[in-house]
Amino acid sequence: MIPLSLFLTTLDWLIIIVYLVISLGIGILMARRASRSTGDFFLSGRNLPWYIAGTSMVATTFAADTPLAVTELVADHGIAGNWLWWNMVFGGMLTVFFFARLWRRAGILTDCEFVEIRYSGKPAAFLRGFRAIYIGVVMNIVVIAWVNLAMEKILKVIFPDFLFLGMEAVHLGPFVMSSHLLLVGLIMMFVALYAALSGLWGISLTDSFQFLMAMAGCIALAIFALRSPEVGGVAGLKEKLPDWVFSYYPQVGGADHPGGVLQLSVLAFVAYLGVQWWASWYPGAEPGGGGYVAQRIMSAKDERHSLLATLWFQIAHIAVRPWPWIIVALAGLVMYPDATDKGATFVMVIRDLMPAGLMGLLLAAFLAAYMSTIASQTVWGTSYIVNDLFRPYIKPGASEKYYVSVSRITTVLLLILSLFVTSRLGKISDAWKFILACSGGIGTVLILRWYWWRINAWSEIAAMLAPYLIYPILHYHYGLKYETSLLIIVAWSTAVWVIVTFLTRPTDNEKLVSFYKRVRPGGPGWKPLKTLAPEVKVDKGLGRLTISWFAAVFMVMFALFGTGELIFGHYLSASLYGIGMASAAATVYYNTSRIGWEKLTE
Repeated sequence: MIPLSLFLTTLDWLIIIVYLVISLGIGILMARRASRSTGDFFLSGRNLPWYIAGTSMVATTFAADTPLAVTELVADHGIAGNWLWWNMVFGGMLTVFFFARLWRRAGILTDCEFVEIRYSGKPAAFLRGFRAIYIGVVMNIVVIAWVNLAMEKILKVIFPDFLFLGMEAVHLGPFVMSSHLLLVGLIMMFVALYAALSGLWGISLTDSFQFLMAMAGCIALAIFALRSPEVGGVAGLKEKLPDWVFSYYPQVGGADHPGGVLQLSVLAFVAYLGVQWWASWYPGAEPGGGGYVAQRIMSAKDERHSLLATLWFQIAHIAVRPWPWIIVALAGLVMYPDATDKGATFVMVIRDLMPAGLMGLLLAAFLAAYMSTIASQTVWGTSYIVNDLFRPYIKPGASEKYYVSVSRITTVLLLILSLFVTSRLGKISDAWKFILACSGGIGTVLILRWYWWRINAWSEIAAMLAPYLIYPILHYHYGLKYETSLLIIVAWSTAVWVIVTFLTRPTDNEKLVSFYKRVRPGGPGWKPLKTLAPEVKVDKGLGRLTISWFAAVFMVMFALFGTGELIFGHYLSASLYGIGMASAAATVYYNTSRIGWEKLTE
């Protein structure tokens, strides 16, 4: 067994230990508050300010795998390769202006509970329980597993010869766990401790601390990478890398370089920029909101805080976080041109360049990125199991303290299950594409259920199940690429759910009127309900919200590209992007300030 002290100094260990103590301390301080009720445990008593709720969202998306995935995209396709996830800004901004206030106004505990206030009858009860198991357990464990896989890769690069307890691997029945994965398991148990103690109260505060730490570490790493003799600053990057690597914009059709995303076929361009962002479900980027994003929205103080939290999340997610990762990825191309695992070059830069103290900071930053995601995913998944499966169907009528105890036990069990799934998971990208493809078409229903009365529980059930009828044929029989499969699945699923919608009974009028009065959505899709509940003052100003949506998308992209131009020394274009960003921000402020806000009273 090789001691870890061979790689880390006393100062590095001190920084890591201080970080862990602070994280655990927050959990202990928030434990009593989280124990009051499931509302406190899962939604922080609906009292989070926008900056805490929004930072918690972005910290959750800042997983250990994210910098490695961005590094792979940049290595294969240049900076523009990030459009594979930058496209999600369109759907994210839809949530900001059209759905955040509605989620907060609904006054529910989980987005699964939405099913019971929107639909009626046995189909609604089935859908709620099915979503709790399918998303809260199955999909959630897959997401946690690929985050674990990334953390295992990081540990292998930093500690290549580390043998836990003198063993290379441990065999547990059909599962084989490497010594590095067992170390990941120990970190998970630490996460389970403070997450189970503090619920969303502690997680949200810890997320904010962890996000700041992770960003500080990545910025420090980018600076050291640029200053390294092998790179030679920004000028060295420009000199040693081809021009196409630095382009922000995807080009449809052929190009004169080997970059993949800059040679997008028309089909792929349509799939990524025209369909994926609104058609597919993905954690943190659900059309219409949902998941842990909806959880943070519903935990905000009021409707205004819910919108601002989601807006800050989109700005930080797309415009603030990527550049340190991109700079390190470009430096990795220069420093390790022959590396077979391009994603691992990010960790190699840490290993080879960071001095004592900062090495500990970077490892603590990766721990922060990993732990914030794991904590949020587990508490979010637990909320589904307890609130949407256990409370209504398994043991209704129990005390709040009982449900909180079940929540804490479930949190630990979810993490243990995910560890076993990690041991059988091969490639992260395959799991990512599987989730996007097999949720193709559900996005339309998730959006329209807020704005069209005719959507019913069968619509959502059909949209969730339809992809699985055709995905095995497209993937295994015909071997189609992801982009082609996605477009076919979306078309198929849409046809299925539309037909099913009109062949089944609509939601009962009583349920529709109750939802209409509670959420007060605007738009022509609720016209029949206006005669049944004429006293309801619905939202107006959808036109202004649409303008704000477009302006906010441009604001974030101008901020993203302007920062890049500033880093690369293109000051004139950076100024132009800055003017565009300011103009878009002024448009957003002008329109949203004239819609008016209504504080939701409890």
